[in-house]
Amino acid sequence: QMQLVESGGGLVQAGGSLRLSCVASGLFFGKYAMGWFRQAPGKEREFVAAITGFGGSTVYADSVKGRFTISRDNAKNRVFLQMNSMEPEDTAVYYCARRSGFGSTYSARSVDYDRWGQGTQVTVSL
Repeated sequence: QMQLVESGGGLVQAGGSLRLSCVASGLFFGKYAMGWFRQAPGKEREFVAAITGFGGSTVYADSVKGRFTISRDNAKNRVFLQMNSMEPEDTAVYYCARRSGFGSTYSARSVDYDRWGQGTQVTVSL
């Protein structure tokens, strides 16, 4: 069973940057698309970004396009989220997730993901 552990969250000022990392245990990491989601207090969990198994394709939510970059290192079983030009609206708990279905492409729907990390808090101050 693949387990996911996020790290890299913290407090940053508006306009600053953070890099989140998610390490996966288990085999065949490179065969799965991976995604990042976030959930702010009192709000639904929302899609942030996703990447295909071999990193050839990525997709982003409109709210982060041009500011965030998703990438992965399959040799190290890791997926990353580089967040630049951060805004207070980016404050949330960030989760990485594994797309269900061996070899499936990415998805922006949380129901299409079957493994989730515990989340890491990101807070952006003015």
